[in-house]
Amino acid sequence: MSKLSNRIEAIQESATLAMAAKAREFKSRGIDVINLSLGEPDFKTPQHICDAAKKAIDDGKYFSYPPVAGYQDLREAIAAKYQKENNVPYKAENIVVSNGAKQSIANVMLALLNPGDEVIVFSPYWVSYDALVRLAEATPVIVKGTLENDFKVTAAQVEAAITKKTKAIIFSSPCNPTGSVFSKKELEAIAQVVLKHEGLMIIADEIYEHINFTGDQTSIASLPGMFDRTITVNGFAKGFAMTGWRVGYIAAPKWVADGSNKVQGQITSANCSISQRGALAAITGDITPTNEMVKAYHKRRDIVYNLLKEIPGVKANYPQGAFYFFPDVSYYYGKKDGDRVIKDGDDLCLYLLEKAHVSLVPGGAFGEDRCIRLSYAASEKELTDAMGRIKDALAHLK
Repeated sequence: MSKLSNRIEAIQESATLAMAAKAREFKSRGIDVINLSLGEPDFKTPQHICDAAKKAIDDGKYFSYPPVAGYQDLREAIAAKYQKENNVPYKAENIVVSNGAKQSIANVMLALLNPGDEVIVFSPYWVSYDALVRLAEATPVIVKGTLENDFKVTAAQVEAAITKKTKAIIFSSPCNPTGSVFSKKELEAIAQVVLKHEGLMIIADEIYEHINFTGDQTSIASLPGMFDRTITVNGFAKGFAMTGWRVGYIAAPKWVADGSNKVQGQITSANCSISQRGALAAITGDITPTNEMVKAYHKRRDIVYNLLKEIPGVKANYPQGAFYFFPDVSYYYGKKDGDRVIKDGDDLCLYLLEKAHVSLVPGGAFGEDRCIRLSYAASEKELTDAMGRIKDALAHLK
């Protein structure tokens, strides 16, 4: 009998997309579901970005295939942004624009990894890191941060996990799913470990850099010796409310950028021409709408944190960025509602969807089954209602 390839059999469906699909199914049946499963801003794309895209259509200049790596002016603008804001001397030749940061990471994995290579993945991790390493036929090596350390992996843990097969390390800061932010001091310690190992690369996912409540966003590529050892991943989806526009990018040493460009040229070619014109307006234009969104997320963070503290048995860190909580809910594992037993995070999320009509994501998909992920990219009313529903539903578990 015919079957799918081993590389496809080795990866799982995205848990975030699966839970979002379940939520849509419930909504289609007329059930009032509050969807806190997807990491998607609930704001509209700022008007000046939309206007730039409309103008590009009206100008009639952007209907041909763009260069695979993206338009030169957009790549120059991204490089200039990193020079000015992040203190990293990228040039246009270091930038490859892709169809979202997810494709950016996939390009890098396929360009960089061989079968048998190992990639250290900081856990909890964004769901696709593990899958994309496996898709490139390499082996993810999971290194876990603890709730007590704000879910952050230490330099000592990194050092202990490195072997002769280690090719790369991947993490996000601010982190999806925990909201944790690595300080400059913590990144310096990790950089010192990396620099001791020839050829070891860092893949630093900075997609949430604008949604950072600490006032300190350090790019590890800016640290001494790390320019040639770092592949920075970023995009426009989160900071500019452009998830549907599908514009992500890497900033990397030229040999990595060239390899990623080669991969992309064989799979999708360039990112959408009109989306790129919107992205150019985003990165060169007024940042006020982004700052206003961040203020709203900051307020919502505190609302949800205070409500989580009222739920017995739930333990949560205090996120410093992104728009997620990743509470430890293992207190409820083994408890029952009638004949229904909650065995793990999958069971609990399904229970809360059916009982409370709130859609969340099991933590096992992010490398930590004791937790669940909650996105607070929703209105204050929705968040308050959702937390009340969750509290009431959990009270039924004995």
